[in-house]
Amino acid sequence: MSRLHSIGAGLLAVALVSAPAMAADTLRIGTEGAYPPFNYIDANNELQGFDVDIAKALCAKMGVECTIVAQDWDGIIPALLAGKYDAIVASMSITDERQQVIDFTDRYYTNSLVFVMPKDSGVTDVSPEGLAGKALGAQSSTVSANFLEEHYGDADVKLYPTQDDAYLDLASGRLDGVLADIGPSDLWLATEDGACCEFVGEAVVKDDVIGIGVRKEDTELKARLNEAIAGILADGTYEEVSKKYFPFSLY
Repeated sequence: MSRLHSIGAGLLAVALVSAPAMAADTLRIGTEGAYPPFNYIDANNELQGFDVDIAKALCAKMGVECTIVAQDWDGIIPALLAGKYDAIVASMSITDERQQVIDFTDRYYTNSLVFVMPKDSGVTDVSPEGLAGKALGAQSSTVSANFLEEHYGDADVKLYPTQDDAYLDLASGRLDGVLADIGPSDLWLATEDGACCEFVGEAVVKDDVIGIGVRKEDTELKARLNEAIAGILADGTYEEVSKKYFPFSLY
């Protein structure tokens, strides 16, 4: 998910005490569990979603057992560095900031950032000039939040702890628009609450590259994951998983 994460001295300290990479027959994976349809916890308290299915497919390709755990977004990188798991499969954007502390595999999908607004908004211009003075929302610690703060300084930017909180204020009329990833936005627009709204304008970011986060020292694991990503793309597994969640290609 195209979420940014603040990187500070504390994370660098944690990196010094990280646990070794995965055991020979088990891969421990962390995900958020609060970002449908990519990762979420279902009615049976089980992790589901595109990220989860991709993680399981990669484990199968690598011939290892998958252990997948949920972790709050703000702590997901520190928990990797502390050895709680070996890799992050949680729709995490590859950013320069994150690469100061962790490493990433090749991409496993490419994200776009789009504006969602009320159907009666009358807005057609989603440029910074076109949305000046508007109340715009995004989930905090995300690429969307960072993009709004950097480029939409003349708007009233409001940040929320979860994506659902931002959508709630949009549906309630407290926001003029939300900037978010295309996948979760498409899912929300299909709900009863999302029926009020629609995509407006072209995607403002089209090359948000999503990878699997690993510790910098785990070069062998990174290589094995890259090989597995190429494998599930080649054998049709990736396409099968993708079609389960999206009517369009994410890769």
